[in-house]
Amino acid sequence: MTKEILTFADAIKEGIREEMQIDKSVFLMGEDIHISNCTVTRGLIDQFGKERMKLMPISENGFCAAAVGASVTGMRPVVEIMYGDFILVASDAIFNQAAKLRYMSGGQFHAPVTYRISLNGMGGGAGAHHSQSLEALSLHFPGLKVVYPSTPYDAKGLIKTSIRDEDPVLFFEHKLLYPVKGEVPKEEYLIPLRKGIIRREGKDLTLVSYGQMAQLSLEVAEELAQEEKIEVEVYDPRSLRPFDYQQLFASLEKTGKLVIVEEDTKIGGVGAEIAATVAEEGLFLLEAPIKRIAGKETPAPAGKYGHSFVVPSKEEIKETIKEYLK
Repeated sequence: MTKEILTFADAIKEGIREEMQIDKSVFLMGEDIHISNCTVTRGLIDQFGKERMKLMPISENGFCAAAVGASVTGMRPVVEIMYGDFILVASDAIFNQAAKLRYMSGGQFHAPVTYRISLNGMGGGAGAHHSQSLEALSLHFPGLKVVYPSTPYDAKGLIKTSIRDEDPVLFFEHKLLYPVKGEVPKEEYLIPLRKGIIRREGKDLTLVSYGQMAQLSLEVAEELAQEEKIEVEVYDPRSLRPFDYQQLFASLEKTGKLVIVEEDTKIGGVGAEIAATVAEEGLFLLEAPIKRIAGKETPAPAGKYGHSFVVPSKEEIKETIKEYLK
């Protein structure tokens, strides 16, 4: 395949552009998507016009619900939610309507909506109302699929798969990843939603992480290999629901130890769900207790300085792993 170097944001844009070219039922909805404060949809209006770039008022529940209605008529809306926290405002449309439409209609209707959820994350310094990690909340609702890429390659392949899916997909994008660059094929490709990836092979323990924390965990793994001769296997699920436990169990069969790193708070987080499933279905694979590294149990502080106190740092992950392996 011919490859090019794209930022995470541009990789998503290229995936959306390709799907809009392939399928005329795909259109975009959101606030200021013609200028796009996160740059993902910037410039697409010049190619596709206002008919397929629907500018929405500041009413997340209203336009997220309108997307469900449009999907029932045969359209495939891609909805941008400027800050992930605003899915709480749109909770009825997403969690109570889109997620349940197929079930409540006896399979007569479905909602192929892709909700692009731009997360500032605790590391962005945008304060308590604009920095929450709500992916764990989203896992609670049957009928939804939850995707969280960590590389430009995955971002493009997964956004295309999400748009083509017949059910609603929550596509989480960490804002700190938008400028990250990586190789992306120019030719068309898709990534299945239930397919994780081993980012780094290792024999001493399995580290599970996703999104921006997956990038940080990979850096930690490389440094531990150089400094301590510790070989960490880094597993990135890419899709949180459905989750590829088969590949995780294969990794644990090799390492026997599990560390989970997430930016979200520990109580009720994604790590809690992964740990519970491993304990229930794969306990015999473990040689040591499961260790979770997560954000502090506090609302996110305003200002980037504060992020170092609430989000797992490289040093915290590194020291926790070293202690865990003693």
